[in-house]
Amino acid sequence: MTVRVNASLDQILESFESEDSLLPVVVQDHQSKEVLMLAYVNRSALERSVETGKATYWSRSRNELWVKGESSGNIQEIVEIAYDCDADSFLYRVNQKGVACHTGKPSCFFNIIHSRGA
Repeated sequence: MTVRVNASLDQILESFESEDSLLPVVVQDHQSKEVLMLAYVNRSALERSVETGKATYWSRSRNELWVKGESSGNIQEIVEIAYDCDADSFLYRVNQKGVACHTGKPSCFFNIIHSRGA
């Protein structure tokens, strides 16, 4: 995992008001650039993602840390973590092994509500 940092990890972790604070993570396939999913991280999930190189999130439904693919085998190996200009959301660029969506689709974004056609 390559780490290019404009702010220290400690400074980024200060973006979380408390351990219970959640910030969004857009997950993108590193090679195809396809957006795979949206998830949330708390401070612990972000720290673990950085430490292990495995995409770790906060499961809002189970109220616990969740390592993507731990039970399904559809793992996400982190290539890079970026943060936005306000340091209040993240982008995980990952090598996706298997599908990203629990429905079996490659991406969670397959329901189209508007398209101008192409």
